[in-house]
Order: sequence, then structure tokens, then C-alpha cells
Amino acid sequence: MKKILILLAFVASLFGADATIEVVNRGASLPKIMIQDATLNFASDDIKERFLRMIKGDLKVGSAFEVIQEYENTTMDSPLTSAQITATSPQFVLRYALSGGIDYLNLHVKLLNVSDGAVRFEANYSQKDVVKWPFISHRAVADIARSLNLSPIEWMDKSILISQYTSPGTSRIIIADYTLTYQNVILSGGLNIFPKWANAEQSAFYYTSYVKGKPTLFRYDLASGKKMSIISSQGMVVASDVSADGQKLLLTMAPEDQSDIFLYDLKTRSSTKITNYSGIDVNGNFIENDTRVVFVSDRMGAPNIFATDLNAKAVEQLVYHGKNNNSISTWQNYIVYSSRESNSEFAQKTFNLYLISTKSDYIRQLTATGINTSPRFSSDGGSIVYIKHSGAQSALGIIRVNENKSFAFALNIGKLQAIDW
Repeated sequence: MKKILILLAFVASLFGADATIEVVNRGASLPKIMIQDATLNFASDDIKERFLRMIKGDLKVGSAFEVIQEYENTTMDSPLTSAQITATSPQFVLRYALSGGIDYLNLHVKLLNVSDGAVRFEANYSQKDVVKWPFISHRAVADIARSLNLSPIEWMDKSILISQYTSPGTSRIIIADYTLTYQNVILSGGLNIFPKWANAEQSAFYYTSYVKGKPTLFRYDLASGKKMSIISSQGMVVASDVSADGQKLLLTMAPEDQSDIFLYDLKTRSSTKITNYSGIDVNGNFIENDTRVVFVSDRMGAPNIFATDLNAKAVEQLVYHGKNNNSISTWQNYIVYSSRESNSEFAQKTFNLYLISTKSDYIRQLTATGINTSPRFSSDGGSIVYIKHSGAQSALGIIRVNENKSFAFALNIGKLQAIDW
């Protein structure tokens, strides 16, 4: 337990969901899009109203359109001649209709070009589990972006893993959509911490729990609901990253008092020690096609970012600013990390996110205010999710890296221990 508490000191305490979206930084002029609701006699007025807000939000986060706030009711085959279209002058109209009942949900969407009435995209979607209704909006907007060759946003249809404290010494693991509107408790009872997706399909995840007081890494299969013990360690064991093929794990373990990074082979069920330091090495992440490892270490006196090859002993310092660089995420050769900084010794504590590359001296500041921690790259590397604290408020932030936009979703689900995307 002592080693786990030491590791938790590297992770910010978080507070957690409603989909209130705030655009923090606006980019260049975008084509306008208007939403039309062609739903008739849908079973749930609540879902109908919330779906409208959700699909508007998804379009905003997608960052390819300027979403017109006003909307109108219509039918799927109505001409594009309404007074609202004339008044707002959109280039596109997204028309949709919900149908179904308490046991299923159907969505019909049609994207229309206002200038000539051409159908640019049309599709039908079905969702058997109605409580997962946000995903049907995420899926449709992601498909629209793909069909128009826009910046990929397939991550919208991915789930977020959350470990949430429920009482001292106990926590539960939740699966949610990226807006945290949908939430499903997967594991509860005991201390269930540091969840990590096991594969790109998100069909399983790893997490740490205790067996007779000993930290143990488990793999949980979502289809079967079964969990399998992977490895135990006397001090601590945390899975911080998974190789691209899903066959190797980067673990933080402390079998000899101090934590180090280990490479664990799932096929042979054997581990190899990557770092060997008398202090704290944690949070290993693969980079550069799984040939190198980036990790957090206090070997310079405070948490900072270092890298090493899998088959070499040399360690390279990657960051030379900030007083406490304590959380990281990687994608290909890019690293996003949280760095503590203050303008003066009396200034309020601030953690900002920075983006760097191992291939150049490239560095980019991503946030400017508040306490920004626990960054996680999307599967395509184009977006970053993180936890943002500003004053007494906390939010789940999303940065659209190439679009230079940020969005924030108010957090109200309680104290978070860790997230994964």
C-alpha cells in the first residue's frame, strides 16, 4: 500500500459529467451547418432533447463546421427552402430522425448541400442498448467527417475508462463516452485503480487491485465479464502502456522497494527490467514504434521526463523546464506532458500541458491557465483528453491539436483516480 501511495502522489487528485461544451480557442472561418430534426413520435422526449444537444456538441468538437445555434423541425424529404435556412445561410444542413422504443434506438441521418440540394452523406444506425444513445451521435458525426475527408474523429466512438474513488480505500471502474454523459460501472468493491485499455478494439482492460494485501494486475474481458490475474508484485504493479500488437505491457513495479519500469511479455509471461534506479521511475510509455520507452522519474530531484531504448541502459532527459513534470502520454514520436509552473513564488499553482517530439526540438504549449493533468492521446494522435481544474471548478478537457481548439465538459461524477482513452 505504501508504494501505491507514493505512485499516487505523481497523479493529481481529480474531480469528475455533463456535456456543457465551451470553445476556448476559435480558429479560421468554417462552413456553416444547420441542424434539422425530422423525428416523429419518438418514445422518449428526454432523449430527443438531449440528442439534439449532443449532435450539436459533436459537430462543434469535430471542428470542421460552424454550428448554427438555431435549429428547426422538418421532415426527411422536405425541400431546403425554409425561412430559417434563408435567414442563417448555411452551406450544409444535417437532417436526422430518431425512432425506436425502450429497447432499441434507430437514427437516420442525411447531410445536404444547400446550394444544390445534393445529398453528401446518408446512413442509418441502430443501438440496442438505449442508455448508450450518445454513441449513436458520436458514430454518425465521425462517419460524416470520414466521408468528407475531414480530420479524423473516430475517437468519438471510443470509450473512456475511469477509476473513481467511492470511499477511503475503495474505488470503482467506469466506462463512459467522451462527454461523460453515458456511464456504466464495470467493477466495484475494493480498490480498483489505474485502468488501461488492453487493445485498440477496447474489448478488455488491465487494472490493479489487491489480493490478500498484495498488489495484483488483472485483465478484465468485457464480453465475458471474466477477470484474469496477470502478475503480482510485493511493492506495486501498474500497467501504464500496451504495445501496438497488444502482446507486451509496460509495468511499474517495486519488488525491491523502489519502483522501476518493466517490460512484460504476455506470451511468455516473463518480465524484463528496463530501468534500474534507486529512486522512483513510473509511468512508462512506448514511443517510436515500440522501440523506446518514455517515463517519469525523480532522478533529477523532482518528477521529470526521460527516455531509454528497450535494449540499452542509457537514459536521456527530454524536458528542461518546469518544476514537476508528472504525467505523460505518447503517440508515435510525440509526447504530451503536464508541467508545474508559476510566475512567482507567491503565484497560484499552475500545471500546463506541453507537446514535444523526440525527432526534433519541437515544443508547443497547449494550455495556459488552471491545473491541467492526466493527458491522454486519442488513437489517431489528433486529439488529447485531460483533466482541467480552474478555481473551484473541474472539467474534462479535449484539445484538437491540428485545429487549435479546446473544449471543456464540466465534471461532477466525484473524485477520480485515473483515466484512459
